[in-house]
Amino acid sequence: MKFDMAAEVREKAGKGVARQLRRIGKVPAVLYGEGECLLLTVDPSAVIKILRGHAGSTALINVSLTGAASKPNRTALLREYQVDPVSGELLHVDLFEISMSKPIRVKVPVSVVGGMPAGVKEGGVLHHNLRELHIECLPAALPDAIEVDASNLAIGQGVHVKELTPVAGVKILDEAEQMVVSVAAPISEAKLEALLTSGAAAEEGKEPEVIGKGKEEGAEGAEKAAAPAGEAKPGEKKEAAAGAAKGEKKEAKEEKKK
Repeated sequence: MKFDMAAEVREKAGKGVARQLRRIGKVPAVLYGEGECLLLTVDPSAVIKILRGHAGSTALINVSLTGAASKPNRTALLREYQVDPVSGELLHVDLFEISMSKPIRVKVPVSVVGGMPAGVKEGGVLHHNLRELHIECLPAALPDAIEVDASNLAIGQGVHVKELTPVAGVKILDEAEQMVVSVAAPISEAKLEALLTSGAAAEEGKEPEVIGKGKEEGAEGAEKAAAPAGEAKPGEKKEAAAGAAKGEKKEAKEEKKK
């Protein structure tokens, strides 16, 4: 599915600029990829339209840039967005530029079709072992989802990656033996009670665990998330823009905590 989005290239960056943009109903955004990193201003309604009409990660976006030195029209994917948990206001958007002639690697959702599995009708429980699949394809072949027909599954049966119906132009990167969906036998009340009891006992004797704070994913991490093959190395201008974008994203996260 394709969407259109207008954006303006901006030179100024930082927390103050991001706040000013939000006051006038705009949202700071960043466009990564293809050897470039641009700071942008977008209309939040365009992003919300994509999120409401599509899962987001597989939506191809035609970005029309105002103020760009070259290539006023770009194709991108919505990589990340931040929303205020209280007001629901959109705070920041990350777009990843792609080339229609280069294969990309993305995650697509799994869609179970075919109606209720036979095993579920007999009392079994349907398990979504994989809700997303890693795929590689050209942008034009990017599917909205990978369909899995689970209608004939009996209790104790499942569908592995290697058993999925091939999609033209799409290569699935997950291990062939991984289970995608399965139907398990229902658990008895006695077994459930035993599991809950043993779990509670284990928690009582468990020592407190110290969890270290991991690194925040910055511009470089976002770029690696779906980097096309043969991507150019970033230059100094890209690093500066990426640094500014990271500051804006950090500020957006701080606002979410308030």
